[in-house]
Amino acid sequence: MIFGIGTDIVKISRIEDMKSLSRFAEKILSTEEHKLASSYKDEKLIKFLAKQFAGKEAISKAFGTGIRKPILFKDIEILRDENGKPLLNPLGGVKKTMINLGISKSHVSLADEFVRPSGCRKGYTS
Repeated sequence: MIFGIGTDIVKISRIEDMKSLSRFAEKILSTEEHKLASSYKDEKLIKFLAKQFAGKEAISKAFGTGIRKPILFKDIEILRDENGKPLLNPLGGVKKTMINLGISKSHVSLADEFVRPSGCRKGYTS
C-alpha cells in the first residue's frame, strides 16, 4: 500500500542567487551527501544542490509533515546507486518515523531541466 507521494520543484536561479552555497549545503546535506557534492563544480554543483533540496522537500511532503521534527533535512539522505539512481537512506528521525509507520520501501525520482529541478517520492507500507 502506498503511504504517501510527495513532489517538489525548485527554480535553479533560487540556488544560484544564494550568497553562500556552502552554508546552504551545510544546512541540507548529510556527511555522505557532502562527499557526493565535492565531486561537482559550478553549474553541476548548483543542479546537484537543487535536486537534493527538491528531493528532500518531496520526501517530507510524502510524510505529510514538511521539514520539521522529526523529519529534518540532514536525516533525509539521498544517495546514488552504481547507475546513478537516487536512493533514500533514512537517518535519525526519518528512519524512526518510517519504522513507526511501517514504511518498508521508498522510491525517489530526481530530475532537472534548465530552470526547475524536481523530486518525487513514494513510501510503501507492508
